[in-house]
Amino acid sequence: MPLALLALAVSAFGIGTTEFVMMGLLPNVADDLGTSVPTAGYLVSAYAIGVVVGAPLLTGLGSRVPRKRMLLLLMALFTVGNLASALAPDFGWLVAGRFLAGLPHGAFFGVGAVVAARLVAEGRRARAVATMFLGLTVANIVGVPAATLLGQHLGWRATFLVVAAIGLAAMAALARLVPRIPVEAHQDVRSELRALGHRQVLLGLLTAVFGFAGVFAVYSYLSAMTTEAMGFGESSVTVVLALFGIGMTLGALAAGPLTDRALRPTLYGSLGALAVVLVVFPFTVHVPWAALVMVVLLGGVGFMTTTPLQMLVMNKAKDAPTLASASNHSAFNLANAGGAWLGGVAIAAGWGWTSPAFVGAVLAVAGLAIALTAGYLDRITPTRRLRLGRITPVRRSTTEPLRGGGPAPTNGLAPQARPAFEERAATGPLEDRAATGRPR
Repeated sequence: MPLALLALAVSAFGIGTTEFVMMGLLPNVADDLGTSVPTAGYLVSAYAIGVVVGAPLLTGLGSRVPRKRMLLLLMALFTVGNLASALAPDFGWLVAGRFLAGLPHGAFFGVGAVVAARLVAEGRRARAVATMFLGLTVANIVGVPAATLLGQHLGWRATFLVVAAIGLAAMAALARLVPRIPVEAHQDVRSELRALGHRQVLLGLLTAVFGFAGVFAVYSYLSAMTTEAMGFGESSVTVVLALFGIGMTLGALAAGPLTDRALRPTLYGSLGALAVVLVVFPFTVHVPWAALVMVVLLGGVGFMTTTPLQMLVMNKAKDAPTLASASNHSAFNLANAGGAWLGGVAIAAGWGWTSPAFVGAVLAVAGLAIALTAGYLDRITPTRRLRLGRITPVRRSTTEPLRGGGPAPTNGLAPQARPAFEERAATGPLEDRAATGRPR
């Protein structure tokens, strides 16, 4: 793998650390700034709103900026946001700093995924994107626990200063290792918006919102489940969160090659497995070793959905994939907020600490249903268009060999390699050439 992927992974590590570390620092921030823990929870929401707003906004504004320069600008904004958080004089300024730090999140991963895919051969693109996401998963194993511990001993401001330093290191790595990748001549805001409006892209984003919400319905309350349902002490919370991070890393490592081999089956399998794990999870919480195994599995199958979803929207957006790729991370953060809210509703209704798992299972099944619908529509489109006369069979050349022999073909293709039909310009390119026998 190219060393440029290491620079992208380091950047993802910093982003992942600052995204999730606030959950462990809420009591410290609340005590220091004289507010309640529920009010301090707005800091998590501020970051998520920044991601949702920043992904389409910054991607659109930077549609004509060369990829490497765009990555550097986004990481600079990330660094400034974390520095502003560290120096915030009061709660309001800290909310603003968190919003600022979240703005480049989706745009960075959107551009980064396109860059990662451009760095390798076509058959290894999903693995390259998964390698970048490894930084995000490793952050949950190492970065978040270490940053939480640092904040508890030296103050929460020290945590954001360290994350800002990681941002500077990531900028140096990007400047040194990522090659210059020019923007395609045809890429602009209009082409990006047209690609985002593609039916398969929208269905992919909707799958992310519902399917990944199933993960966050549980993950958002995993700390409370550890002490209230599993019976572990507070000191074990960090270990349980780290186990979830290990599962995420294993899922990312498995998702890359599986997605390269079969994208949709990987997506279907991971969403189906996620639903099963969420249903089983509540029945294992009273058996310590089984509960810990299920935490690892939850992180693994949950994060296996990210790479195929990322590649799906990039593939279907075709020549203008950046905005669709960035919007995928807006979808993930909507899933974060929606899953956490629905899980909280279940707990508040008195259904028990493990009830978010059943809510998550329903969400995962909904995501799977959307994904299956999208796959079905993708398969029938070429056949339907052929019946409607929008795809015209290729006329046989007068020089094409007949059954009894004749002159050799003049177009350089063996007869068996020649497609059965081709698309005419009136309706644009085929989205999926399943009818030609080529793999999806």
